[in-house]
Amino acid sequence: MAAPVRRQVEAGVGPGAGTEAEEPAELRAAAQCLVQGADARRVRFGALFRARRAIVVFVRHFLCYACKEYVEDLAKIPKDFLQDANVRLIVIGQSSYHHIKPFCNLTRYPHEMYVDPDLALYKILGMKRGEAATSSAQSPHVKSNLLSGSIRSIWRAMTSPAFDLQGDPAQQGGTLILGPGSEVHFLHFDKNRLDHAPINTVLQLAGVKTVNFTNKPQVIHV
Repeated sequence: MAAPVRRQVEAGVGPGAGTEAEEPAELRAAAQCLVQGADARRVRFGALFRARRAIVVFVRHFLCYACKEYVEDLAKIPKDFLQDANVRLIVIGQSSYHHIKPFCNLTRYPHEMYVDPDLALYKILGMKRGEAATSSAQSPHVKSNLLSGSIRSIWRAMTSPAFDLQGDPAQQGGTLILGPGSEVHFLHFDKNRLDHAPINTVLQLAGVKTVNFTNKPQVIHV
């Protein structure tokens, strides 16, 4: 397997932060992979950020309570914020495409979502497997504790029409800002289920207005 992309967030990385590094070979390989939408149609990953910048969020699996709550906050980003910045917001899971619509309905997520059921992108990009210690990690977007969140995940699995885990529980996700073309602005690979990149940090780096997640959306100019 190719060595993973290792570029994490650094000071000064973002819109207009200077000349971008040469495109990593792993990203070239990942761009050729196919992802699947809710309508079962397949599209090359590279097509999602070829023409304009995209925030791409990879989640663990659709039954993960932490991923659900993170995507619920992604759902609060107004479409016009993204349109004004000419940025796409894309979530990629690792289940069958059949689970996309139910997960979008559950989280009220109105933006783009695809799946990579073979984990090809996760592997090529070098996203982590297994889970590092979570004792000191806490996502600002996850409200449930481990016990209550796990119970809800189990209940959702039991009541799902297709009883499955909707992805590999050992696989971690991550967040990238890519495009247009081969430009790489930001990479963050989650170490565990709570190690999400703070959404407003990602929005700022992508040149998108930030959101007040505790109340009504509040515009903060960046």
